[in-house]
Amino acid sequence: MTTTVPGHSGLPHTGDDRPWTDTTLSTSERVESLLARLTLAEKVAQLSSTWEDIEADGPEVAPGSNHFGRVGDLDEVARHGLGQLTRPYGTLPRPALEHARLLADRQRQVVAQSRFGIPAMAHDECLTGFTAYGATIYPTSLGMAATFDPGLIRRVGEAIGNDMAEAGVHQGLAPVVDVIRDYRWGRCEETYGEDPYLVGELAEAYVLGVQSAGVVATLKHFAGYSASMGGRNHAPVQIGRRELFDVILPPFERLVAAGVASVMNSYADIDGEAPAASEWLLTSVLRDQWGFEGTVVSDYWSLPFLVNAHRVAADLPAAGALALSAGMDVELPDQRGFGEALVGAVERGQVDESVVDRAVRRVLRQKTELGLLDSDWDPRPPALRAGALDLDKPEHRQLAHAVAQAGAVLLSNDGTLPLPSAGRIALIGPCADDVRTMFGCYSFPNHVLADRDDLGDGVEAASLRTALAAELPGVDWAFTQGCPIRDEDRSGIPAAVEACAAADVTVLVVGDKAGMFGVGTSGEGCDVEDLRLPGVQEELVEAVLGTGRPVVLVVSSGRPYAVGRFASSAAAMVQVFLPGEEGGRAVAELLAGTANFSGRLPVQIPASYGGQPYTYLHPPLGDRQSWLSNLDPSPAFPFGHGLSYTAFEIDRLAVDHEQVPTDGEFTVSAQVRNTGALPGAETVQLYAVDPVAQVTRPVRSLLAFAKIHLDPGERTTVHFHVHTDRLAFTGLDGHRIVEPGEIRLYAGSSSLDTPAQGSVVLLGEVRDATVVRHHAVPVTVDRE
Repeated sequence: MTTTVPGHSGLPHTGDDRPWTDTTLSTSERVESLLARLTLAEKVAQLSSTWEDIEADGPEVAPGSNHFGRVGDLDEVARHGLGQLTRPYGTLPRPALEHARLLADRQRQVVAQSRFGIPAMAHDECLTGFTAYGATIYPTSLGMAATFDPGLIRRVGEAIGNDMAEAGVHQGLAPVVDVIRDYRWGRCEETYGEDPYLVGELAEAYVLGVQSAGVVATLKHFAGYSASMGGRNHAPVQIGRRELFDVILPPFERLVAAGVASVMNSYADIDGEAPAASEWLLTSVLRDQWGFEGTVVSDYWSLPFLVNAHRVAADLPAAGALALSAGMDVELPDQRGFGEALVGAVERGQVDESVVDRAVRRVLRQKTELGLLDSDWDPRPPALRAGALDLDKPEHRQLAHAVAQAGAVLLSNDGTLPLPSAGRIALIGPCADDVRTMFGCYSFPNHVLADRDDLGDGVEAASLRTALAAELPGVDWAFTQGCPIRDEDRSGIPAAVEACAAADVTVLVVGDKAGMFGVGTSGEGCDVEDLRLPGVQEELVEAVLGTGRPVVLVVSSGRPYAVGRFASSAAAMVQVFLPGEEGGRAVAELLAGTANFSGRLPVQIPASYGGQPYTYLHPPLGDRQSWLSNLDPSPAFPFGHGLSYTAFEIDRLAVDHEQVPTDGEFTVSAQVRNTGALPGAETVQLYAVDPVAQVTRPVRSLLAFAKIHLDPGERTTVHFHVHTDRLAFTGLDGHRIVEPGEIRLYAGSSSLDTPAQGSVVLLGEVRDATVVRHHAVPVTVDRE
């Protein structure tokens, strides 16, 4: 006998007792009641996924997507049920409501084919916004990091999560919490910078925002991905456990403590061990040490890569057994190592069915918590039920504008900025009139539509050329491209020089056009050998600066390029990190002076092409040592740097205790005053130096920061409440500790501009800090 369950649009279900749909029972009781009824094939189905929209001859939107293609039709791959539907919005350009209708149809089919009516979770990308045709395109994560404003980024997470929830998507594959170690790596734009505390602060804000909408956030890539050799995508990682635990892992650990619901593995190997098959990483560290209770999902095709890339498994069944035993719960984007391969591995004794049960429990718990097992669950996304789905709402565009503006960094200025409101201004450069040079590699236009200009961008976006003309209508604008982004075409450089020579001021806009796997100059698989600007843009900059006329150099890029050598010749320099659909208007307002700069560098700007791959977070031997080496790794502009149209003074650092125990707390206070004539925002940065330790420590590391808005003449005192957990590091014996001794404290406006100084002495025995209890530094502000 069958009955119709309300809300399931006529889908048939058995009339047997269904306790897993009873919301009065505990989550555990509901999960166990369903798990006990599932066959092995049905269990494995919950650990598997399918990518219905993937096109073998379409753009390569994931590593190997053109090679792997679809694994099979939905009626075949979901015949025992299904764990996840892959990228129902983020693969093909369709109107949003059409995507929603198709998702509802697929969910109905999954439920109908499942003996117990279990829906699938749907996941999609969401790095720079929901990766869907027509969805708001925010600045890249690196651009968000440049705001140094966790509150603002939490609002971004909330907006993205709400859009995804409205569309019927349950899991977002973001944020990327890899800490940048080499600027040549193509995925720098996807991260929150080169400091683990900054990454953790902003990623936690984003995660809490996304998950407040009832959408699962996914930390990636666990772990070590950003430290790949030579900055090359999917390259091996040769770092020690100390760098891993002190630099790479802290953001992951912090987000686990904050309640993130899912984690995705890294493609790279760490000292020969593939994370997708690492029981040490996925179970010992993530679950046993940190207490993670969510799901671990594979990065796309990580299980096949265990066979053909890492060569640690002989075939797909072995890869599935290896990953599952290590702690992998769900295979994305389809079912090659799991699915039939895993069923066979269990039947042959390669892995015990209890290990399958362990992963299925986690998946069913998540589905229960999301409401998918409730009796009134509806396969139609909320937007479909409402009959409308606007993925680029006016309030979200305003938010994208605020982030783009707050993340723009004024590197230098001799007074040429703000631009004059009259006269002749030349606008030059390949990034001046191409809106896609403002989008990240995971924005829908650059991710999916790279070869489909006929479909437009899906959103309204003004180029900097258009925005400047609107912002400064009294200016006589002269535009010329100068050169392409990447092609070595120098034919336009003479015209650019002529335009500059004839202008009162020139705005020169250079940088990246993001894409995937070599299609772009920044993004996944778009790594570089050195830090020269792409193509012949360096030659364009040199030629235009060579005129001797005032030039404002604007760099819109996904990584920091070695443009520091132009600082002495440029009248002003601005850095933006692919500022999204509102980037043109936001930057135009800043250049015109109708808004003020407040962005700070989440990465250093190198002075040399090689970049000397040290970030600011380096040990003493990473500093310049002219008597030992002819190479100078000093940056042109340091971490945390950023100017404004007003001026600030940071001083009067005070510590409330001269001495505290190694398991204690202290408060550092500093005053900041707006000494200029305009309102503005200063980011007060607190750094720590450990002058003597049992292992080499960074020359300076960020303890905390606070972005403070001040009117002219206004003064305020910022209080940083620091627990000594923030001073923990991995000692000689490989365990994390807090040791006694002096800690020097510095406050200022960048890692190298810290005029306010003090110190505190830690007393007592060396303390074990294997489990960190205090990841954040609370900040309070007293305004005068």
